[in-house]
Amino acid sequence: MLTLRRSDDRGHADHGWLLSRHSFSFAGYHDPAHMGWGNLRVINEDRIAPGSGFGTHGHRDMEIISYVLSGALAHKDSMGNGTAILPGEVQRMSAGTGVRHSEFNHAADATTHFLQIWIEPRQVGLAPGYEQKSFPDAEKRGRLRRVAAPDGADGAVTLNADATLYAGLFDGDESAHLALDPARKAYVYLVRGALTVNGQPLRAGDALLLANETALSLAGGHDAEVLVFDLAP
Repeated sequence: MLTLRRSDDRGHADHGWLLSRHSFSFAGYHDPAHMGWGNLRVINEDRIAPGSGFGTHGHRDMEIISYVLSGALAHKDSMGNGTAILPGEVQRMSAGTGVRHSEFNHAADATTHFLQIWIEPRQVGLAPGYEQKSFPDAEKRGRLRRVAAPDGADGAVTLNADATLYAGLFDGDESAHLALDPARKAYVYLVRGALTVNGQPLRAGDALLLANETALSLAGGHDAEVLVFDLAP
């Protein structure tokens, strides 16, 4: 079963300093038909204006991934981490029993564009944790590169969740295939460009939800960057 979720159908919030598009119900956006998919709970596409950001706030019992598309995202948390997240990098923060953090765009003249992703953990009450790694474009060109996984396979960041995240870049004749367990769910989110997934054309911000499928096929890319999630049912 394939379900298309168009970019324009997402929730929208404009806070002046922050423009956000919500793939699933979040904060003031509530849609009972889009509360998550499998154990994937949040994909927010955020644009933070120069000199702005999220002040210190708390999370718990959630695996949180930040994926920067342009600009830089300054991160500081109660575990003592303080860093900048750049395009090509994946940050994983395990909120566990509780963590506080802030996220800022310190640039004077550039917007920070990033994805905030929440995945439900395998269990609650875990110790908070943090990990950040860089994945060069060459490792994602014309293929699906594992960037987050429960066992940290292939150098991915380690998720405390029953989920695997892949990232890929596709253009022209480049294509990729991924075997799927039909008992699980999958979610394809097109970050930018255009791409055909299992025969369905997607454009930036579109998503394809898959259930009871045995394979994923990606082709026909035009400057495409894509994220693919293998998820618990």
